[in-house]
Amino acid sequence: MRDKSRHPGRLTEKEAEVMGILWRDGALTVREIRERYEEPLPHINTVSTIVRILEEKGFVGHKAEGKSFRYFPAVEKEEVREKSFSRFVKEYFDNSYKSVISALVQEEKISADELREILRMIEDKGD
Repeated sequence: MRDKSRHPGRLTEKEAEVMGILWRDGALTVREIRERYEEPLPHINTVSTIVRILEEKGFVGHKAEGKSFRYFPAVEKEEVREKSFSRFVKEYFDNSYKSVISALVQEEKISADELREILRMIEDKGD
């Protein structure tokens, strides 16, 4: 595992897709990663390039296996989610989690039942 005091950069959409596969399925070769995509499958060189970039950024590590490499996540999904979400809230909602919830309500992305459930979670946490 990498040094957690130095968080890697941001994930692009394509990088996040590869990380999702690795977090879900564990250590894989580039070919195995490619096989887990939905159709149409990306070119093998595209997947290889994305994996190399992820490794340079510190998201992925590898171990040699014969003539190829098996790649594995070098950071936990929760760590990336937490940092990404915090950055998202800061950049798009002036660091206001209330504004996030308000936007979800206005865009009808969250129901009253879900809000009640969130309130119960908050209240239970206070106990």
